[in-house]
Amino acid sequence: MKQQQRMVFINLPVNHLKTAMAYYQALGFDNNPQYTDDTAACMVWSESIYVMLLTHDKWRSFTSRPIPAQNSSEVMLALSCQSRAEVDSMLARVQKAGGVIDVNPLQDHGFMYSRSLSDPDGHVWELFWMDNSQPAQ
Repeated sequence: MKQQQRMVFINLPVNHLKTAMAYYQALGFDNNPQYTDDTAACMVWSESIYVMLLTHDKWRSFTSRPIPAQNSSEVMLALSCQSRAEVDSMLARVQKAGGVIDVNPLQDHGFMYSRSLSDPDGHVWELFWMDNSQPAQ
């Protein structure tokens, strides 16, 4: 039996759904209107990675755990890029779209290059490029 492709859905509580959608669209995510309404938006990064933006009320329908403060780090999500240049290019778009860049120090290990950001709701992301042909140092 052929196994179904695995997918990752990252669920994030957001203060303003339309603002969050515009931010992620500016970074290159596509909106899937089939799973979008006034309480949630499905933003597509790839065939297997989706970010679900949820209003606070919608978020609370899934969990009673508190929504972390915007200046906290509940998790750091990492997305791979095709090159160092793509990492830097995306960070430039982050800044234009209202995100904060380099919330953690830039990491350059030769074989791996990464920079971090936070979106308008304070969620921390890392964009990275890795040269898999080089051994980790």
